[in-house]
Amino acid sequence: MARYKRRPKVKRYHRSFYSRTARIKRGVGIVVLVLAVLGAAWLAAPHVLDWATHTWYTVVKNRDLEAESASRAASSEAAASSAAAEAASSQAASEPAEPELDGKAITGGSWAEVDVTTLTDDAAIRAAAQQLKAAGADYGVVTLKDASGTVYYASAVAAAANGIVESPADPARIAAIFREEGIIPVAQIAAFKDPISSRTDRSMAIHYGDGLWLDAQKDGNAWLNPYSAAAVEYVGDLVAEVQGMGFEQVILTNVQFPKLSRKQDYGETGGVSRADQLKADIAALQSRFAGSVTLWFSYTLDQCNTSSVALDVPAVTLGMDNLLVTADKALDADSRTALEQSAAEQGVQHLVLHSTDTFQ
Repeated sequence: MARYKRRPKVKRYHRSFYSRTARIKRGVGIVVLVLAVLGAAWLAAPHVLDWATHTWYTVVKNRDLEAESASRAASSEAAASSAAAEAASSQAASEPAEPELDGKAITGGSWAEVDVTTLTDDAAIRAAAQQLKAAGADYGVVTLKDASGTVYYASAVAAAANGIVESPADPARIAAIFREEGIIPVAQIAAFKDPISSRTDRSMAIHYGDGLWLDAQKDGNAWLNPYSAAAVEYVGDLVAEVQGMGFEQVILTNVQFPKLSRKQDYGETGGVSRADQLKADIAALQSRFAGSVTLWFSYTLDQCNTSSVALDVPAVTLGMDNLLVTADKALDADSRTALEQSAAEQGVQHLVLHSTDTFQ
């Protein structure tokens, strides 16, 4: 009969990991751990807060400083610009206004004459302009044709050919350099007193019978005839020529007759008096250059105040817009006021007085 083996006994443990005791111990451990963490955090908190605060304020402060610096720089720049503008405005207000050239007349500034024969090259022209500027002049007057008939530049006008000097000046360079140096160039041209051109083209001259009338000076000088349309056109052609070279201001001298003589033959006059013919010539020249060239007509103080033998009437009555008066000496205030009043009553718009070596 078969025998059965006894099963081995299994030892069972009735204690469990999740027993009450284990749970208590575990809870205590967690509490202790939490307390330990909180304690460590409490101890570390001041240092963490200090670090965080320092970092925050450093960043914010740097940002604010940069913004403030940029703002101050902008304010400083704006203040500097404002100060510069104010200084410029103050300087402009304290300095006299520059004379303006409006194509019609000089509106201000002082004048001075320059000997054209000294203006031989660019260096000489520039030096002369700088001297004028240093002396306070605004306008430089250069004679390009004088009462002897001499023409100081290489004119292309046919009637001027025999009067051109051997070494002519360069008006274009004179005008350009004067302007570079702050000087407005003014050309001066003698009109009807011209013993050279009147011989070059006899049709423009005052005649005596079949020949030319000569004045009483040594060797006698022929004159251009103010009644001659060709003579007036010739004077205008010279003005147009120097305008093309940069001269927008032109002074015409000797717009007059020679001393009256019975031997003078003007040709056909149409019954027009000498004074009225000069008025017509001045009107024609002003009309030709209206708005493009400022024409000045030059007469002596005596010619302005009396009826001279060259004009038959006071010069102020001839109808010019711009009058240049030459005098041997400076006028007193009363004489100048009387002259200005007389000119204004006759329609003169601008008057310049040239006494000795000073323009006023």
